[in-house]
Amino acid sequence: MFKFLKEKIKKAVSAIKNSITRAKEGEAEEKAKEEVEKRVQEGEIKEKEKPTLIQKIKRKLTTFSLNEAEFDKVFWELERALLENNVAILTIEKIREDLKEKLVGKNVKKGELEKTIKETLRKTLEEILLDPFDLVAKVKKGKKPFVIVFFGINGSGKTTTIAKVANLLKKNKLSCVFSASDTFRAASIEQLEHHASTLDIEMIKQKYGSDPAAVAFDAIEHAKARKLDVVLIDTAGRMHSNINLMEEMKKICRVAKPDLKIFVGESLIGNDAVVQAEEFDEKIGVDAIILTKADVDEKGGAAVSMSYVTKKPILFLGTGQEYKDLDVFDKEKVIRSLGL
Repeated sequence: MFKFLKEKIKKAVSAIKNSITRAKEGEAEEKAKEEVEKRVQEGEIKEKEKPTLIQKIKRKLTTFSLNEAEFDKVFWELERALLENNVAILTIEKIREDLKEKLVGKNVKKGELEKTIKETLRKTLEEILLDPFDLVAKVKKGKKPFVIVFFGINGSGKTTTIAKVANLLKKNKLSCVFSASDTFRAASIEQLEHHASTLDIEMIKQKYGSDPAAVAFDAIEHAKARKLDVVLIDTAGRMHSNINLMEEMKKICRVAKPDLKIFVGESLIGNDAVVQAEEFDEKIGVDAIILTKADVDEKGGAAVSMSYVTKKPILFLGTGQEYKDLDVFDKEKVIRSLGL
């Protein structure tokens, strides 16, 4: 993950450094020439001493300051790199403002420009990437049964992710039941049933076309009767702009009264995943995020943008097809992966 974004940031930072350095060295040379010419005219030095003195004065001009116009011109290199790697506009604006505050009108040493840019980028990412909460600890401290509902668009890997979460909970001695509340998509019930059988987890289902909220209600009642710890509710994933889907999700939440609402998004689709998460959060409310297919996403823009745009933590990154392939989101690891 982040292979392309890391390389693009590296190249952009280098290009910014070179662009600023060349421009400021030109300014330094002009200042040195003006000073020397003045001293020649005033008789302080001789004409033949000009070249040596110009170089000496130029070398002493070791710091520079950018104005806003100069900053906007050179920032484009980094902005383009971020846009090409699916980083959201809001996130780019945050990076822009932080860098502008650090560079515009401030004295920066020539030799420390690249370091200053990277340190600022790192601090920005430390701020916008939220630390995840401990899901297992939250479930263990919560009421029983603890109800989790999962949202996401078809193809995002939502059902497989639910199975991965169930596997994690089971390994931590928490009993689960699946609610097959996606009664819309063909084969969705069979897919969840396969995971239930493999993991030896109970599943509550009805026929296709049944009321998804009724299935969730039955699963919760089943969990209460069997004294199970967690109810994991799968839901339909028609397009997030579909009004009927959103109303269906709202009804499930009214009936199930979930303790946690998790959005499952596909890392590969970048900004589209961010938009989807915003839509679900606005219409239904989202507590946390899981990003799937992170192992094959070499851009990583969604992972960088999602927390800042939605103000919700990313709990896990899906990194493969096996049940164990669910990595806790680690912002320090993400920042290191970007070479910062």
